[in-house]
Amino acid sequence: MLVKLERMATAAATLPLLAGRSLVGALSVRQYFDIPRKNPSRELTGFAIHSSSRRNGFSILSSAVATSESTETTAVDAADDDSEGKIVLPTNESSERLLRIRHTCAHVMAMAVQKLYPDAKVTIGPWIENGFYYDFDVEPLTDKDLKRIKKEMDRVIGRNLPLTREEVSREEARKRIIALNEPYKLEILESIKEEPITIYHIGDEWWDLCAGPHVESTGNINRKAVELESVAGAYWRGDEKRPMLQRIYGTAWESEQQLKAYLHFKEEAKRRDHRRLGQDLDLFSIQDEAGGGLVFWHPKGAVVRHVIEDTWKRIHIEHGYDLLYTPHVARADLWRISGHLDFYRENMYDQMKIEDELYQLRPMNCPYHILVYKRRLHSYRDFPIRVAELGTVYRYELSGSLHGLFRVRGFTQDDAHIFCLEDQIKDEIRGVLDLTEKILLQFGFRHYEVNLSTRPDKAVGDYDIWDKATSALKDALEDKGWSYEVDEGGGAFYGPKIDLKIEDALGRKWQCSTIQVDFNLPQRFDITYVDSNTVKKRPIMIHRAVLGSLERFFGVLIEHYAGDFPLWLSPVQARVLPVTDTQLAYCKEVASKLKANGIRAEVCHGERLPKLIRIAEKQKIPLMAVVGPKEVETQSVTIRSRFGGELGTMPIDDFICRIKNAAENRTSFC
Repeated sequence: MLVKLERMATAAATLPLLAGRSLVGALSVRQYFDIPRKNPSRELTGFAIHSSSRRNGFSILSSAVATSESTETTAVDAADDDSEGKIVLPTNESSERLLRIRHTCAHVMAMAVQKLYPDAKVTIGPWIENGFYYDFDVEPLTDKDLKRIKKEMDRVIGRNLPLTREEVSREEARKRIIALNEPYKLEILESIKEEPITIYHIGDEWWDLCAGPHVESTGNINRKAVELESVAGAYWRGDEKRPMLQRIYGTAWESEQQLKAYLHFKEEAKRRDHRRLGQDLDLFSIQDEAGGGLVFWHPKGAVVRHVIEDTWKRIHIEHGYDLLYTPHVARADLWRISGHLDFYRENMYDQMKIEDELYQLRPMNCPYHILVYKRRLHSYRDFPIRVAELGTVYRYELSGSLHGLFRVRGFTQDDAHIFCLEDQIKDEIRGVLDLTEKILLQFGFRHYEVNLSTRPDKAVGDYDIWDKATSALKDALEDKGWSYEVDEGGGAFYGPKIDLKIEDALGRKWQCSTIQVDFNLPQRFDITYVDSNTVKKRPIMIHRAVLGSLERFFGVLIEHYAGDFPLWLSPVQARVLPVTDTQLAYCKEVASKLKANGIRAEVCHGERLPKLIRIAEKQKIPLMAVVGPKEVETQSVTIRSRFGGELGTMPIDDFICRIKNAAENRTSFC
């Protein structure tokens, strides 16, 4: 797909540096330095957390389907809050006070670091989604160092030092920076094009190049609402050839209660971390011997992938798509025609020479689908043509940006392309929206955020076709009844697009689905059809993905369900447990009968029954079929549910019938 791979928070190091001028009414710091408002891969938005005995230990209050993103705060129950009220967690967008607090905390932290480590050199310190960070050229830091730094920050906050803004000339700023021997700040100064230069002082003891904004004094920060979270390495300006810096991450809130609520959320997110669960449940691994960012699907993870793929293929076939399988490599000339070598080379691997010809691992699937289209001449009567593929692609990523299943070097996209006529765009987009909803509902995602991005300043295609395509996308969304936000000028250069983020059990939003109209590739590959007047014309091409990539979607699924997959998706649906090994032969007979009926079952033995049950529950097996002498005699099983406890004894055929019914209807076993 012609989709730029979403960046994780670790990519913040590649952003332009936070420094420069700030005037009332001027661009915001984020606009001025192109710092994104949110982590585009995973967003902490409004959510409500309640202790609960329900599945996965969480009960989440969600908004309506396909709601527009709101900057308003949403209530969250704090873990230690005894009151009946809820703690409101604001965002940087909804609370300028919070944004100022976080930005000032970055400066206070830098001041504290240089107080404790006089040789430390400062670089940048922006606010981010849930707090702030600052990069330092300093000796490696530890968690123990973070505690010292936090204590010094508390002292600075307690002194209630004023923050004052000063405008100086470029030359004056240069003199001051040289006097302090701050080479990184000098480099930042050289990148600032406007004057005067703005400086923010903390009292008369410390200052930084900065565009603001800040609180009026350090005393406006609640020291009990600030916490330093971690330290990590980050290359200067995101360049692996530049020095490795120490990045300290912190979080800051308006009140201690907000911090507690956030930390409670963070602990729950940690419990659901797909990297830990993937190892604990033996779902996947990334092997150092093979290289970073390359995913090994273990048997249990492969079963889940198989179920995902089967569901995806079945629904696509029902919606009129033809399935494709295409090569993983192609001649380099193909990527020159597509434009990838000109505009996407940095994300592609080096070419390989085969019999005096250059070949390239594919970063995307689109050109292959176009070649399939071009194999013969098409008539207007053939449209729409829909093709889909679960195609594995390879993209170059720095090792520091890799992150579990969320950022990898080889992954499988659920790619599809639609070739259609101009007057078919709306109906095809509506069909994609219906298909997207149907697939996402299968996996338990019911709440979405939808964005429509329109023509940017630099674009291919005339205004008339852009207007028609954009109107078709709007009409399809409105016909679907989904609310959406318009991102004016945010479309790709080749066409308008719809992006959809799914909301998980913690209220986090993940970019998955995208629908993009493309006026570029049809022209580059000169694809045509013959109209009713036997005149050759160019068709409309629509790119679309529902899940995004199987690897990333699997990671989202693991965290959404905390590894407790629903029965239909669980890698092992039932485990047969003997009271003693005397019943082992019958247990194997039961397991064989379950498998013969398409139920994923296995036998586990060799331990006392209570331990076998504990092991099954730890491995998040939905159902256990316990077999003792009585069950052997009556040809039955006693069922224990991971969430429902003891469910009684029943004949094997009844057990099979109930599992199959629950799996087919995507319901729990009852």
